[in-house]
Amino acid sequence: MAGNSKPRGAVRKTARKGSSQGSGGQVRRGLRGKGPTPKAEDRVYHVAHKKAQKAKRRESGKHDRFADGSELVVGRNPVVECLRAKVPGTALYVALGTENDDRLTEAVRLAGDRGIVVQEVPRLELDRMTGNTMHQGIGLHIPPFPYQEVRDVINAAQNSSTPGLVVCLDNITDPRNLGAVIRSTAAFGGHGVVIPERRSASVTGVAWRTSAGTAARLPVARATNMVRALKEFQQAGYQVVGLDAGGDHTLDTYDATTPVVVVVGSEGKGLSRLVSETCDTIMAIPMASWVESLNASVAAGVVLSEFSRQRRVAGVPSGTRAPGVK
Repeated sequence: MAGNSKPRGAVRKTARKGSSQGSGGQVRRGLRGKGPTPKAEDRVYHVAHKKAQKAKRRESGKHDRFADGSELVVGRNPVVECLRAKVPGTALYVALGTENDDRLTEAVRLAGDRGIVVQEVPRLELDRMTGNTMHQGIGLHIPPFPYQEVRDVINAAQNSSTPGLVVCLDNITDPRNLGAVIRSTAAFGGHGVVIPERRSASVTGVAWRTSAGTAARLPVARATNMVRALKEFQQAGYQVVGLDAGGDHTLDTYDATTPVVVVVGSEGKGLSRLVSETCDTIMAIPMASWVESLNASVAAGVVLSEFSRQRRVAGVPSGTRAPGVK
């Protein structure tokens, strides 16, 4: 009879008495809070994050480094600053149809004076080279920095007429700090700077500019292992001095007229444990009690200035030019 027929294959479900299968806690977990929503800039998929990354690259004046270690500095101000600081460049790229102004004219002139190839490229090609960064129609290609070995720095100091003075950086990740330390080391008669191979700032276009060209004249070495590098200096007759606010010695009482390595840590993390244990002396810089710490490059500059003063007073010859420069 119509209405009484059952679909073929249909099965009537009957309720079971007793306990039934639960959700396994899924409903309860689903209702649990997930914490505060991250800021838009911190969400990698959000357009605000991408804009923040572009702004950071624009502020630093560079694009991501290429596989061979070279990089492309972009933006009219950063490029002009690099060329003024005599940062070594291999090519200056200018996008076709770029509106001319004083900065672009100066960049092309400086590149021509230094024999750097000026090459016009389609704007889409420059977009591809820079990953669509705001390049303002100009980019300067910088080759990989020629790092030296720790032994090269030791040899350069031995061949000079002054006791060795070297700065080693631990946990320094800001290239501006690195560039400023290179500049201070050169200014106060130092013989070189040593940085770790990993987890450290490297000599990029930003560091080149901050060093005001001294990176081209002062040896910068990369150490695979900083502790081993410090022990190599100790074997060569150096005293290794680590800077820390809780040091047993102060800058006022330390004698720096002998070969010395100054180890500088970051403002936040300070010296790593193994590096600190390797130092012969942990030294503090006297300063007002309410000031917690100094910027790494400022601390290095203060110590280097005092060491240079001590050597002048003691009649120790001070370096008047960067080692290895004729």
